[in-house]
Amino acid sequence: MANDGVAARRGRPRDNAVDERVLDVAWDLLLTGGYAGLNVDEVAERAAVAKTTLYRRWPTKDHLAIAVVTRMIPFVLVPDTGDLCSDLTEFAVGMAASLRQYRTAGGSDGISSGLAGELVAAAARHPDIGDLIRALHARRHALALARLQRATEREGFRTDIDHGLLIDQISGPIYYRALITGAATDRSYAERLVKAVLDGAVVAQAPVG
Repeated sequence: MANDGVAARRGRPRDNAVDERVLDVAWDLLLTGGYAGLNVDEVAERAAVAKTTLYRRWPTKDHLAIAVVTRMIPFVLVPDTGDLCSDLTEFAVGMAASLRQYRTAGGSDGISSGLAGELVAAAARHPDIGDLIRALHARRHALALARLQRATEREGFRTDIDHGLLIDQISGPIYYRALITGAATDRSYAERLVKAVLDGAVVAQAPVG
């Protein structure tokens, strides 16, 4: 008797070329018109994809938008040059740059939260989107935590400092400015922020002699 699992009909493999076309078109619409400009019917038409195919892969506009930004906007890395202040500043600069790109997509005035705010709202509307966003943040958080652990081992970083809290202290103000106030999050701000957070966190080296 044939094995039911083997004999069972399998669906066609997912066509990655379709994904590429759809996400490219959707990204173009987000950049030119923001979240309001992302129209699923227009995406399907311009990408030459049946709407049923599109909705099977991305059941809502929110899901499509999340798929686009997670593919198009670079993941924020944490460098390791041996200079903790410099490395965390680059981390903060990268985070702020990503949020600015979210916020200003579609010609937003740079004050409203724009696409960044829509993505936060999407995470609240759809548990699976919320899980995805939290997983992305957890991955970035883990990289920053690993950098702080190395600083503890080799750069005189105080052992009693809560690493998670310190990363929150860097990330929180950047998100507050990006989502609430629209205030500047340029390199100068990142430098001042990281310096303030790290103040007193590194053990002073005893003078030689």
